[in-house]
Parts: sequence; C-alpha cells; structure tokens
Amino acid sequence: MNELTKFYERAKQRAKMHMKNGKINAYFEDLQEISHYKRLIESA
Repeated sequence: MNELTKFYERAKQRAKMHMKNGKINAYFEDLQEISHYKRLIESA
C-alpha cells in the first residue's frame, strides 16, 4: 500500500511538471497513470 502511494505521488508530481512545461501529451499519460494507481489504492 505504501509503495502504491509513493508511485501515485510521483505521478502527480510529474503531471504537474509536464503541465507547467506545456507538455500536454505527457501530462495526459501521467493522468492515466494517476487514475490507475488511485484505483489500485482504493481497492486495497
């Protein structure tokens, strides 16, 4: 569970950086990853 939370937080940080830098495609990929980890965390 703790590992999933770390992955989730890292993905959120990457998403913020990509949005800040204007990398929209990378931002959307990070959002998908965030959604994936969020579902895993909620199901655990």
